[in-house]
Amino acid sequence: MDPQTAKVVLSLDAEAVDLLKEGINFKKNPEDNKCYIIYKSEDSYRACKNQCKHQGGQFVKDIEDLDGSTVKCTKHNWKLNVSTMKYVNPPDSFMQDELEVEVMEDGGLQLVELNPEDPWLSDPRETLELQPGEVQVTYLTHACMELKLGSCKFLFDPWLQGPAFARGWWLMHEPPADWRERLCGADLIYISHMHSDHLSYPSLEVLSKKRPDMPIYVGDTSRPVFWYLKQSKVKLTNINVVPFGIWQNVNEHLRFMILMDGVHPEMDTCIIVQYKGHMILNTVDCTRPNGGRLPQNVALMMSDFAGGASGFPMTFYGGKYTDSWKAEFIKNERKKLLNYKASLVKTLQPKVYCPFAGYFVEAHPSDRIIFNVTFSLCLLLQIHKETNTKNSAADLNALINKRAPEVLTWTPVPGAVLDLGLALRDPTDSQAVSVPVQTKVYKDNWAFDVYVNEQNKAVSADIFSYRDWIPFYYSWAGFKDYNLVVRVIETKDDFEPLPGGYDYLVDFSDLTFPVKRPSREHSYLELKNRVEQDQQRPRRLSPQVLEPLSDQPPAAETGLGPVFGESAIQRV
Repeated sequence: MDPQTAKVVLSLDAEAVDLLKEGINFKKNPEDNKCYIIYKSEDSYRACKNQCKHQGGQFVKDIEDLDGSTVKCTKHNWKLNVSTMKYVNPPDSFMQDELEVEVMEDGGLQLVELNPEDPWLSDPRETLELQPGEVQVTYLTHACMELKLGSCKFLFDPWLQGPAFARGWWLMHEPPADWRERLCGADLIYISHMHSDHLSYPSLEVLSKKRPDMPIYVGDTSRPVFWYLKQSKVKLTNINVVPFGIWQNVNEHLRFMILMDGVHPEMDTCIIVQYKGHMILNTVDCTRPNGGRLPQNVALMMSDFAGGASGFPMTFYGGKYTDSWKAEFIKNERKKLLNYKASLVKTLQPKVYCPFAGYFVEAHPSDRIIFNVTFSLCLLLQIHKETNTKNSAADLNALINKRAPEVLTWTPVPGAVLDLGLALRDPTDSQAVSVPVQTKVYKDNWAFDVYVNEQNKAVSADIFSYRDWIPFYYSWAGFKDYNLVVRVIETKDDFEPLPGGYDYLVDFSDLTFPVKRPSREHSYLELKNRVEQDQQRPRRLSPQVLEPLSDQPPAAETGLGPVFGESAIQRV
């Protein structure tokens, strides 16, 4: 079987996108004459092939449609609401297969089709009854689940110690005391993507000391999951890059398939694990996993839930970013995410649903300023708690219980075990979920200094003594031809300017570094970059000047750029 691919079936330039009207738009690809429907609602889009799912007829505008969202098939008068992709005549019949809509940086638009759409249907297997204790799902923390599938132990996204996103996120839940044994005792590990709350090098360092040959599986994303393996100095020797949409057989009863995200196929993935015909679906952080096409009636579905606010918009200020604007923005974003997840669960009808991958906290004292800003927003939102405002797993499960009462929901705590065989046999069985006695749920110590001191060493690295690192970095990043000027200011933890810190402008129209803002009309942002005050960096050049230095270290010695150990990574 060939791997799953993503194909662009229609491209519109910025001018054509501007001409799209609100509601239904019929479009034809001039190269192959295939037809498509694009539905526009404000600045969002949905799209599908102009082909009825019944017998392949073509849709036309429905003259009886009053709200401008329905099309009618010319063969048998079937009607499709393009705003929801549901057939309304006959009612409750089909969902239309959607195409992914990618909005390009230049204002253009692409429709993308995944092929095959439902790769999990290949090589179907008989569903066998599960015995009690045969399949056990143990929640460790955040997005880390341990699946016991017969005699095999499969671990997801082990972030079990240390921070994520520099010092920004820390674990909210205390993982079970034996997490090291569980990590090193697994038979295989799946890592969904390169974000550090899923790919945790501090956690994998523990693994590398005992099991450097642990089989680790990742999807074949264009942005490699282990992009920075070499720089991490973590020694792992058995990383397997697998193609999308292909079953990977583990043993007679166990196999898994990694799928791409429709919105971020270059980075995000999700996974289907199948044991004795029973599917476990983990969509992780995907925005539209597999382009929105997912298996229905799986035994267990897991997904993220938190949303809320971290850096954006909490640390934005000026212009429209007032406290009231932030409060309303956060409230709406959280509500949208809750509704989307609840609707997805209602549509897919899993037997059991578990929200996870959202249990983190901005615990470091340096983020107290974010807490304080958030607290004022909480008052506006009438939420009286001093924490960054996020959705709760319990709230999502309550909404699902209301909309899809037939779905069994599970809100996990560290060390809790779901016996899938018992849950499928009798959803009301109280023995289906067990929680260890005297479980410690929330962390109260994060050993900040161990990790933050290591990060701060980078601030005093020799490369930052030379001001030429600035144009070198931005040239390497390659972002330009955009009418944007950014001022970057190094600050102390309280966002006050750091004495002797860097303060520079970047003009992305031509990637230059002016002393003052250009006179032309342009977009402008100021970024305040906090730097540990105790880190002393010798300056080889005045911060006000940008010019080459004769003692600048060669670019090849700077260590910037994507490098990973090919010897440790193999394609399957």
